[in-house]
Amino acid sequence: MEPGGGDGLVPAGAGSLLYFAYGSNLLRERLLLSSPSAALWAVARLQDFKLAFGHHQGRISPLWHGGTATIVQSPGDEVWGIIWKMNASNLSSLDKQEGVEDGIYVPIEVNVHTQAGEVLTCRSYQMCDCVCGPPSPQYKKVICMGAKQNGLPMEYQKILEAIETNDYAGPVPILEEIEAATKAKKINSA
Repeated sequence: MEPGGGDGLVPAGAGSLLYFAYGSNLLRERLLLSSPSAALWAVARLQDFKLAFGHHQGRISPLWHGGTATIVQSPGDEVWGIIWKMNASNLSSLDKQEGVEDGIYVPIEVNVHTQAGEVLTCRSYQMCDCVCGPPSPQYKKVICMGAKQNGLPMEYQKILEAIETNDYAGPVPILEEIEAATKAKKINSA
């Protein structure tokens, strides 16, 4: 059993792990709600996968009011995202955010390529029993904000901007929480 969790995912040093985010956790303020130790490690791409949106067993996310992101094996495609380094102590809250105990997402190991040419093994998540469905405009906004915030390639940002949404126009409290955290950061750094 290795220190820091024993699941073999400790390349970032004992007691920490590398997590590959491709959805709403691209945005630092979103991830920090559940994982305050997260620090940007690298921009990276996952080969032979594509980004998809859907509902676990066809149930719309009560948090985001639409489909949420997942990754699907797709030879020749790629998904860009962020590698976050975080304390292993945040793992249970990250798993909770991803709905692991409810069987919504399952943790997986992926090998991603950094822009510096390194290949790193990271934890990521894949939706179980996914029924395809478009995201809400609010969820798409958080993904696009995260892609811009962390400098994902422009071509990929354009692909994200072109994602069709379900046009949901009601309240999304989690987005309000994220936007409040973003504003607070701007005030503190001013």
